[in-house]
Amino acid sequence: MTHRFSGRTALVTGAGSGIGRGVALALAREGARVVVAGRRAEPLAETVRLIGEQGGEGLAVTADVSRADGPRSLVAAAVDRFGSLDVAVNNAGVLEGRGRAVGDLSEDDWRRMLDINVTGVFLALRAEIAQMRTQPRGGAIVNIASRIGVHSRLPGTAGYAVSKAAVSVLTRAAALDHIADGVRINAVSPGPTATGMSFKPGETEAGRAARMRTEVPLGRVSTVEEVAAAVLYLASDDAASVVGADLVVDGGSTA
Repeated sequence: MTHRFSGRTALVTGAGSGIGRGVALALAREGARVVVAGRRAEPLAETVRLIGEQGGEGLAVTADVSRADGPRSLVAAAVDRFGSLDVAVNNAGVLEGRGRAVGDLSEDDWRRMLDINVTGVFLALRAEIAQMRTQPRGGAIVNIASRIGVHSRLPGTAGYAVSKAAVSVLTRAAALDHIADGVRINAVSPGPTATGMSFKPGETEAGRAARMRTEVPLGRVSTVEEVAAAVLYLASDDAASVVGADLVVDGGSTA
């Protein structure tokens, strides 16, 4: 085990489950002190417990990233508790109105995806950059986009695709704006991953596995750990010259 993040503080949004929890645990295993964020306290407390079980240090903070005071409070909590913010992973996101064509998608679902998936990332970036640009060694930010967006589209996911395409573009724009400030920004775009979002309604794990054998060249979903490994690479000094990248982790489905 390497310790690429020893002495560093990381913030992970949407860390109560799935990819967010996996990233938080992976960062802690490599020495980071991790602030885990989300809307509900119970899942975050479980993530912190798991971090503690593997010898790490975590702090749970509830916040709504779609409101400006949410990301600001997260950054403040990280700095107040640990003294800096060195890594941020903007993972919080939702998929609403799944399976509905554009003409059938409700305005509420559309707005919720834009509010959390796009505005939430923007507000988080703004708060994180404001802190990192004051630090001698700056910081690294990884946004979680999706293979659904700029890389591919699927029927019934238009709102989600639009929101995640925006994350990809926002990542590149912010990367160019702030690399001179010492803030390095990239994105990871996961494909089907071993989380609840990869199931179709009513689908079993066996059913998903059978579907993946024909839908994904790799023949399976990516594991949460595989996606987390990509995030940690981009956040680490190993990727010191990687700026504005959008790393697709999708088993070859958009190759």
